[in-house]
Amino acid sequence: MDEFSFIRSIKPDHYRQSSLIKGIDDDAAVFRPSGHDVVTAVDTMVEGVHFTRQTMEPEQIGYRVLAANISDLAAMGSTPAFYLVSITIPSDWTHGELERVYDGMKKLGNTYQMDLIGGDTVSGSELSLTVTVIGMVGKGKARYRSAAEAGDVLFVTGTLGDSRAGLEWLLNPKGQASKDHTYLIQRHQTPVPRVSFAANLSHLERLALNDVSDGVANEANEMAGASNVDLYIDLKALPFSEPIRNVFPEDYVDWGLSGGEDFELLGSVSEKDWPHVLKAAEQAGVTVSRIGHVKTKEGPEPVVRVNKSGEWERLTSSGYTHMKEKGD
Repeated sequence: MDEFSFIRSIKPDHYRQSSLIKGIDDDAAVFRPSGHDVVTAVDTMVEGVHFTRQTMEPEQIGYRVLAANISDLAAMGSTPAFYLVSITIPSDWTHGELERVYDGMKKLGNTYQMDLIGGDTVSGSELSLTVTVIGMVGKGKARYRSAAEAGDVLFVTGTLGDSRAGLEWLLNPKGQASKDHTYLIQRHQTPVPRVSFAANLSHLERLALNDVSDGVANEANEMAGASNVDLYIDLKALPFSEPIRNVFPEDYVDWGLSGGEDFELLGSVSEKDWPHVLKAAEQAGVTVSRIGHVKTKEGPEPVVRVNKSGEWERLTSSGYTHMKEKGD
């Protein structure tokens, strides 16, 4: 199948966003937002680096790369609107398999009324997907990791480490999978971005958010550095699911701190606004946990400290980062 035939095969039948003027079928897409700030993010998944056919079906690959981007939009307090897909296609992937990849993106995109408005296709040695997402947020309402202040409550949505645990089981299965294993695998393959939760907090004057894609340890250090504050995390307050406790009792704490790819939200908010966070979580049908607090920076640089066995220890950026991976 040639490039143009492939593009025709994945072109949407219709568009949902009223701000869209021109979608697929021209050199570029055109949209005209009204009264909003535009937020954009991009992410890439490469076969053999971020996924294998052993760990994901084609639909799950498409779903997950779009979910990772939508999670970034959620961390900015943004509502998803559009996405563009650039794909590198190797010869060992069939047209049917590629359509299933796009079906996975379409399924998730439909959940948020997102429109596919463009992209690019090239041939290559391995499957690679680069997805760009575009979202809208009220003027001046974008959320930044630099907004944390001393005295804030530090919180996180959902549970931690599940994605890392699911990947571990997929790579090293031992015996028959139980309901616990199935839960962890689903958390890895089909994560749920916390868009509704973040949107429910749009009325707050100040809120710091960060997407937990590289592990809480990494994201907390990013927030501390951006806000020029110290963060204190109570290890006993970190939320873990029963399945991860049951299946990986020796590893779940470390994976909760540095496993990555849970796509939850780490945030900080003033003490007076904490009840609003609890209400927003309830409305969105997600859990939220108070895991620590923010303090004025004490030393020459911002740090994150974690309470282990009654003593505060420094928590470094131990989460997974692609640049470190390539340099190893």
